Amino acid sequence: MNKRNLVVGGVLLVAVVASTILFSKPLYDWSYQTVTGKRSLASAIADVGQGADDRLRPYFDDADVSYPPAEIALIGLKDERVLEMWARNTKNDPWTQVHTYKVLAASGDPGPKLMEGDRQVPEGLYATTFLNPNSQSYLSIRLGYPNEFDQAMGAADGRTDLGGDIMIHGKNIAAGRAASIGCLAVDDPDIEELFTLVHRVGLENTKVIVAPSDMRAHDAVTDMSASPEWTPELYETIQAALEPFKS
Repeated sequence: MNKRNLVVGGVLLVAVVASTILFSKPLYDWSYQTVTGKRSLASAIADVGQGADDRLRPYFDDADVSYPPAEIALIGLKDERVLEMWARNTKNDPWTQVHTYKVLAASGDPGPKLMEGDRQVPEGLYATTFLNPNSQSYLSIRLGYPNEFDQAMGAADGRTDLGGDIMIHGKNIAAGRAASIGCLAVDDPDIEELFTLVHRVGLENTKVIVAPSDMRAHDAVTDMSASPEWTPELYETIQAALEPFKS
C-alpha cells in the first residue's frame, strides 16, 4: 500500500470513528439537551401543575371567577413592585382582580426600555409568546417585547438593537435568589402558578400591561425630562389600557 492510500485510509478511519461518537445516543442526547433543555412543557406542567391548580382555585373562588377563566391579564407596576392578576369568564365580562403577586426583582428605573443592555424593564402592552420550562430562572413566561410601538419608536429614533427575551420568571437557579436584567422576577411558587395558569388559559388569551407605576391612582412616577419625547404618547396608551382594571 503506498503512502497516499495510507493517508486516505487514515482519514476515512478517523471520519468513521468521529461519526460514531458524534451520533451515538448518549452524546447526541447530551448535546441536544444542552441546547434545548431536558424538560418539555408537558413534563413541567406534570411536575408543578396540580399543586399550582390547587393553590389557584381558592383565589378564583373568592373572586367568583371560573377556573380556568377565558382570559387573564397581568399588570406589572414597576414602582409598586407588584404583579396583579385579573381574569374574566367570557370576553364580554368585566375584568375581576383575582390575586396580586410581589415582584422580588425588577432592574432599571421608571421609563421605557430603549436598547439591549440598558437593564430596563419595558413599559407597554405585551402579548405572551412562549412558556419556557428550561429557563435559567426556574420557569419563565416570555413577553412580546419589542412590540409594534417599541419597533416604530426605535426606527424613528434610529435605534436598531432594542433587546429582547424579556420574561416574567422565578428565582435564578444558579444564584438561588431573585435577579433581574430587564425582567420581572417573582417567587418560585408564584411563577409555578402563573406558568400553569397561562398554560391552562392559552398564550393567545393572556395579555400583559407593564406600567411605570399605578397610573390609575396617580401620574406616572418618572422624570419625563430624561425620557424620549414620545413617552407621553406611550403613557397615554398605558393609562387607557388600564381603564378596565379598576377595583
